[in-house]
Amino acid sequence: MDVRSRCADEGAGVTQATSPRVFDTAGMAAFTAGLRAEGRRVAFTNGVFDLLHPGHVRYLQAARAEGDALVIAINSDRSVRGNKGPSRPIQPEAERAEVLASLACVDAVVIFDDPTPAAIIDLIQPDVLVKGADWAADAIVGRETVEARGGRVLRIPIEQGWSSSAIIEKIQRDPQGR
Repeated sequence: MDVRSRCADEGAGVTQATSPRVFDTAGMAAFTAGLRAEGRRVAFTNGVFDLLHPGHVRYLQAARAEGDALVIAINSDRSVRGNKGPSRPIQPEAERAEVLASLACVDAVVIFDDPTPAAIIDLIQPDVLVKGADWAADAIVGRETVEARGGRVLRIPIEQGWSSSAIIEKIQRDPQGR
């Protein structure tokens, strides 16, 4: 029986999003425990992923290459507003989760409501924690949790020229797209 079937049998579930790869917290815990029971390494990253662009896709493909499965935690709408201000997110959490879950390099998505992903990292205990190189090594939330269990933290270079904030600013400057 595969991990997804086992999660369903154990009562751990998916969220209201339309993808079977978008889990609630309990479902994500069961999913990652199943992966680990199969001897698979779990790579983890998190973010808002508000307007998906090529920089995101390249980053996620690189993150996936670091494990046997890639799990993404995305900030809830409330968490995004708290971190980025009242005009964000542009896309609602369920839609952001659905789009990410549709990517071939993504195995599962979970939405978290806290300002940081510390609690979900503590819960799923990833083997590899991946963040963009724009994050200082000592500022990466979850570093201690991952390293304490023998995992590693990896900073991946980000693609220059791609930024959701820059795309939003461009649209606001020139709504006609010229």
